[in-house]
Amino acid sequence: MAASLLSHYRVLVAPGLNNSGPDHWQSRWLRLYPSFRRVEQENWDDPHLPTWGARLDTVRAEQSRPTLIVAHSFGSLTTAYSLARDPHLVAGVLLVAPADPEKFGVTHLLPHEKLPCPSIMIASTNDPWMSAARAALWAKRWGSEFIDGGALGHINSESGLGDWIFGQRQLQILAERVHNERLLSV
Repeated sequence: MAASLLSHYRVLVAPGLNNSGPDHWQSRWLRLYPSFRRVEQENWDDPHLPTWGARLDTVRAEQSRPTLIVAHSFGSLTTAYSLARDPHLVAGVLLVAPADPEKFGVTHLLPHEKLPCPSIMIASTNDPWMSAARAALWAKRWGSEFIDGGALGHINSESGLGDWIFGQRQLQILAERVHNERLLSV
């Protein structure tokens, strides 16, 4: 990944339920890119959207740099929730294998309109946490570019993705898109 472009942004990693173990692509990316920062939740076993959103808000407020968020599963819902409350300084988001909000009873807490920044959503055709059709619906609502990742399960450790080069490339594409949009707005 072209680290030079990513160096313009603070990159936050927002895991889902039970955090991302050492073999999860998010944890591997944190080792590959030491400047990336994991958003730590107080209780990884209790996915309470307002609590997780408040934690993400707190971490976002710690710096005044433009931020990219790399979210997985319930972390994707947390990211959308946080953005709807305050989009300040979030330049773009990569939403991977979002969990179905209906499974957590949080549909009413999430935005049902376009997110306030560029976004890419990657979903799997055989994800047990949200069908590709439902993910595509949420991507459309949020104005996200939707990418069908194929049959990758929940796009997690069990998917055997290693450093997940395809995902890294999507993050780079997002950073390029954000960078170009910022240049055009100057």
